[in-house]
Amino acid sequence: MIRARVIPCLLLRGHGLVKTRKFKDPVYVGDPVNAVRIFSEKEVDELVILDIDASREGCEPNYELVAEIAGECFMPVAYGGGIQNLAQARKLIRCGIEKVVINSASIESTGFIREIADVFGSQAVVGSIDARKTLLGGHRVFVKSGTVDTKLKPEDHAASLEQAGVGEILLTSIDRDGQMQGYDIELIKKVSSKVNVPVVACGGAGTLDHMRRAMSESGASAVSAGSMFVFYGKHRAVLINYPTGRVI
Repeated sequence: MIRARVIPCLLLRGHGLVKTRKFKDPVYVGDPVNAVRIFSEKEVDELVILDIDASREGCEPNYELVAEIAGECFMPVAYGGGIQNLAQARKLIRCGIEKVVINSASIESTGFIREIADVFGSQAVVGSIDARKTLLGGHRVFVKSGTVDTKLKPEDHAASLEQAGVGEILLTSIDRDGQMQGYDIELIKKVSSKVNVPVVACGGAGTLDHMRRAMSESGASAVSAGSMFVFYGKHRAVLINYPTGRVI
């Protein structure tokens, strides 16, 4: 057994945190600043914060809110949503963000990813891939909060992101999002076998055993989850939580 990175993934919508199922039906789960404060107290490994409306609506990041959130973080924090160029990434890092997460904008061009990596280092750039299973059993990449089918295979897109300079891949299964029934092992295997950078598995975690399987069976280097860390019990009562003393 090894000590793995276990990363809460928080979804930002407006000024509140939400949780989705299969990227739909967002449910409000609380104030982001308060949630981050609690996660800081629980000494989580890292945090990922994703604005789920920014890219779809063509908005820039809310820098004021990002700075407020980052001010409560005593752990590395990554932010994604609406990032389209080096200037925006620079502004976010000045707000206190350690890593920028690039998703939708990478489909049109990966050139600015290289620019960010050249200035801040590859460790500061995360390539985010949201994938859904097709009727024929394969997977395809979707962007803009899962609303646009790019026709790309996730493993091919991951390889192009690695070549562009990302330091790791955040791989999310749209089908498993919010289901808490386990990760898409097949999807993670496809991507992790195609790249040499770390792959962070996301989408589907409900137990520590799910995380162990993602690490041992699929090649994931780290695991991320949302519902598991904001809900408790079969009725999904909102409760910020994080496992302590765990070994994955």
